[in-house]
Parts: sequence; C-alpha cells; structure tokens
Amino acid sequence: MAEHNNLGALGETIARQYLEKNGYLILETNWRVGKLEADIIAYKDNLIVFIEVKTRTTDYYGDPEDFVDRKKQKAYIRLANAYILRDNRTEEARFDIISIIIGSPESEPQVKHIVNAFTTIG
Repeated sequence: MAEHNNLGALGETIARQYLEKNGYLILETNWRVGKLEADIIAYKDNLIVFIEVKTRTTDYYGDPEDFVDRKKQKAYIRLANAYILRDNRTEEARFDIISIIIGSPESEPQVKHIVNAFTTIG
C-alpha cells in the first residue's frame, strides 16, 4: 500500500476512535456509491453525520481541511442523498470534517473536528 494510503487509513482510525469517544455511533466506514466515497458516516443527536477525514503530516501547505474544496463538498452532498434514499432515513444530515496532523511518531496527533463544515445551501 502506498505511504499516503497508510497515512489516510491511520487518520481514519484516529477519527473513528475520536468520534466513538465523543458519543458518535459509527454507521459506515468507506461507504461507496459509484465513484463517490464517504470516509465515515455516523449518528449522534438524531443526525446522520457525513464525515470527511483529511490527514497530513504537516500543515506546511495549509490546514488539511482547506483541501475539502467545493467539488468535494458537492460530491459528499450527492453521496448523502444516495445514502438517505437507500435506507429511507428521515433524520437531518450534517457534514463535518475531521482534520488530523500526524507529526513525528513521538508526538500526539492533532485532531480538529469541524462541525457543520459545509451545508447543502450556498
């Protein structure tokens, strides 16, 4: 597996642990429809939360969450619609980003949870 895939998988593991620790129920990981993929789909407070995880080793080129561009947001919205329709869900949806910077092996990863990072409006 390529090094960036290993980093991404590690970031998703850290994100899942963070979410579970904070009371989220993980419904799906790496859920796909067509070419679209949600890193994590979770449930909390009567909301279905679609979570994009961005992991980097440094913020030299910008914060990881800065790389969730409008195109990626639109893809997540399409994916959420497919998920909600497939399971006939009635809950509201929310779109979060979990930004993780994994520095040296000796340091703790920096985890930033951006709640309601983008919406279907705008």
